[in-house]
Amino acid sequence: MRKDGNCDVLFRDLPGQWGLYITDIFTTLVEIRWRVMFLIFSLSYILSWLFFGLLYWLIAIWHGDMEDVGNNPCVDNVRTFTAAFLFSLETQTTIGYGFRGMTEECMVAIVLVTVQDVLSCFIDTFIIGIAVAKMASARKRAQTVGFSTCAVVNMRDGQLSLMWRVGDFRRNHMVEGTARAQIICHTVEPSGEVSVSYRDLNLCCNEIILATPTLIIHNIESNSPLYRLSRQDLQRDNFELVVTFTYTGDSTGMLHQTRTSYTPSEIRWGHQFLDMLKPKDSYYKVDYSLFNQTIKVNTPDDSSEKHEVKKQTSISVENLAHEPKTSGNSVGLTNDRPHEGTLKLTLTAGTVVSNCALLAELEDQA
Repeated sequence: MRKDGNCDVLFRDLPGQWGLYITDIFTTLVEIRWRVMFLIFSLSYILSWLFFGLLYWLIAIWHGDMEDVGNNPCVDNVRTFTAAFLFSLETQTTIGYGFRGMTEECMVAIVLVTVQDVLSCFIDTFIIGIAVAKMASARKRAQTVGFSTCAVVNMRDGQLSLMWRVGDFRRNHMVEGTARAQIICHTVEPSGEVSVSYRDLNLCCNEIILATPTLIIHNIESNSPLYRLSRQDLQRDNFELVVTFTYTGDSTGMLHQTRTSYTPSEIRWGHQFLDMLKPKDSYYKVDYSLFNQTIKVNTPDDSSEKHEVKKQTSISVENLAHEPKTSGNSVGLTNDRPHEGTLKLTLTAGTVVSNCALLAELEDQA
C-alpha cells in the first residue's frame, strides 16, 4: 500500500470485466478521472445533437424540403444538414432563437422532437447526479484527514509502545471515528507460492473524536506480533503496518476512511512525537508544523519480551532483598558494624537461576 492509501495491486483477466463496469455504470463514472468524465459528458451531448440533426435532415429530404423551396416544410428554415444540426441543438438546449421552428406538416418530426426532449432530460439528470456524487466523494474528504509520515517506538508507562499520529486538517470535526491497524507479512513458500498473512494490533483507544491531533497507541505486549522484535530485528524484518481511520463527517454525515502504511524503515525506534497542543487562555492552539516532528528519547534496544524478563528479574531480586530470614538454598550478607544495624540480603537461588537462564536463552536467540 502506498502512503496515499492506494494499493499496489494489479488485477488481470477478471471474469466479465467490461460487463461489470457497464452494469454498474453509475459507480464507474463516479470513480473515473474528471477529464475522462468531461470527455464522456461532452460526447453524450454532441453525439445526441448530431444524431437528431441527421434524423431531421433525412425527414426534410423525405418530405422534399430540399428540392421545393415553396412547399410547407416539416421544420421552418431547415433545408440543409447544418440547419438541421442547429435546430437539434436549439431544441435540446431550449435556446429558441425563433428563426427555426416545428410545423404541423409532419407527424414524424413532431414525435422526434418529443423523444429528443425526453432524452435530453435524462441526459441532464444523469450528468448532474454524477457530477454531484463525484464532488461529494468520500475520497476527497479523506485527503483532509492524514496520518504522520512515520511511526515511533518508545517507553510509555513502563511498556514499549508503538505510536503514530492522526489529525484533521479542516476546522470542522468528526462525529465519530474508529482506528484500526494490521500487520501484513508476505512469505514466499519453498514451492514458489506467495502467501499473505494478516495480524490485528490491539489499540489502547480506537474510538476517537478527532478534535485535535491524536496519538494512536499499541502496547507491545505478549499477544502482539512485535513482542519478540528488538531494534535490530525491526531493521531486518520485512512487513507492512497498515493503519486505517474510519469516521463520519459532521457537515455531510457521510462515512469516510483514511488509510496509509508504514514499513520497518519508517518506524523510528527510540523517538517520540513533539507536543503540538499549546493551551491558551480561552482555547487550545495546535501547531501543525510539528505534526511529523520527532525527538530521540531514552529507549532500550531489547525486545519487549526481553525487557519484561529483565523487569521481572529485578523485581524478584528486590523482593528477596526485603525478606527478613534466610531459608533453604540462600545467601546472607550481614553488616559487621553493630552500631549501624544489621543488613541481611536473602536470594532464593532457584528464582534467580531460572530468570538468568531465560535471559541467556533470549540472548542466544538474538
